[in-house]
Amino acid sequence: MNVLFLIADDLNTRTSAAGFKDVRTPNLDRLAARSVNFANAYSQYPWCGPSRASFLTGRRPDTTRVWDLKTMFRKTVPDAVTLPEYFRQNGYFTGRVGKIFHQGVPGDIGTSGPDDAPSWDRVVNPAGRDKINERDGRMTIFNPHPSGRLGSALAFLADEGTDEEQTDGKVATETIAMLKEQKDKPFFIAAGFYRPHVPEVAPKKYFDMYPLAKVRFQPEDDAHLARLLPASYGLVGFQNLKLTVDQQRSFVRAYYAATSFMDAQVGRVLDALKPLGLDRNTIVVFTSDHGFLLGEHGQWEKQMLFEGSVKVPLIINMPGARGNHKVSRKMVELVDLYPTLAEMAGLPQPDGMEGKSLKPLLQNPRLRTWTHPAFSQVQGGRSVRVDRWRYIEWEQGKLGAELYDEDNDPAEHVNLASDSRYASVVARLKALLPKSSPGPRYGSSSAE
Repeated sequence: MNVLFLIADDLNTRTSAAGFKDVRTPNLDRLAARSVNFANAYSQYPWCGPSRASFLTGRRPDTTRVWDLKTMFRKTVPDAVTLPEYFRQNGYFTGRVGKIFHQGVPGDIGTSGPDDAPSWDRVVNPAGRDKINERDGRMTIFNPHPSGRLGSALAFLADEGTDEEQTDGKVATETIAMLKEQKDKPFFIAAGFYRPHVPEVAPKKYFDMYPLAKVRFQPEDDAHLARLLPASYGLVGFQNLKLTVDQQRSFVRAYYAATSFMDAQVGRVLDALKPLGLDRNTIVVFTSDHGFLLGEHGQWEKQMLFEGSVKVPLIINMPGARGNHKVSRKMVELVDLYPTLAEMAGLPQPDGMEGKSLKPLLQNPRLRTWTHPAFSQVQGGRSVRVDRWRYIEWEQGKLGAELYDEDNDPAEHVNLASDSRYASVVARLKALLPKSSPGPRYGSSSAE
């Protein structure tokens, strides 16, 4: 089996494929319809570098010791064999187009950035008009960053030109070319799309899909913001709270437009498979490195432990799998991808894996014996997600805890952690948190 690994950047689960009908993602819809669509998939660290280092090595963040955008996992876990590298060692051609390991956006577009050379036989670093013209003065920027970095601002542009002129359009074009070149030999080809990471740049027609007056947006009320634990937003603060409601709605529109544009490029790649004879011998994965909050809890960011920040889309199509055409609501993690793909390709299980192979769920998406929780973390904070509950702890509880009933409070507005009626739930979930840190134990000075 070949592997086609498709990943978006900063994509949350506001897609029609995930049941969010305000956003149109028809290509993800059709991929999900013929695949196993994982409705509860979670990033281990909602920040680009740590997340990608985790799932591409099959190790949790406390093992990789990558908790920021500067640390390279080759220095902290030098013996790690990455997911594509493992396929390369087993005779596969491995190719990268766009962003797979961490790259700064838009700064590293068109370069390899801090890539991992041993992982690839060939790399392509496209750069489109969005990169070339990023400083031409047409960008709308609501919260300019002191450094001037567009990747840290709520910036967007309804651009002129065609899809193919944009960086993500070029990612699709180059991925299709690579598929054509490698179709007769085993391959692991990874295509990393840059949207909907800020700046939200897409051709104007995608903005036109979302008339501003029809974009639904309700800002959080001050009472809810006042109830939040300071630790829960301490990493990024409320830097965007001074935006007007119209500005906030405008950015939501831009995020939706960039999402639909990215979806269209994914569709171009998917359309290439059948004519090349690859639709029956290629495993297709689509996911994101983490989510992104669009005003929930007053935030326009990742690096949070709320659902919108850590939950990701995950669609896996394994030709012939009995679970295809179904939704799995079991808790799964991005760290599960490495052992999953190795097993599905018929390769021996690699050493050091800290996730679980999802192959049982690809055969039976409702498997009753699958009871694994999902863990996420940020600096100073840990979270565990099970079927009904999310529990969050800050500095081992010293800075507070949060408990949310996801069935009855999906907006995570009512913190039940201090409610004595839920003491047993808190105790049960708290006892699970050490499993989020298989190397240095949770609670030790080296684990934070």
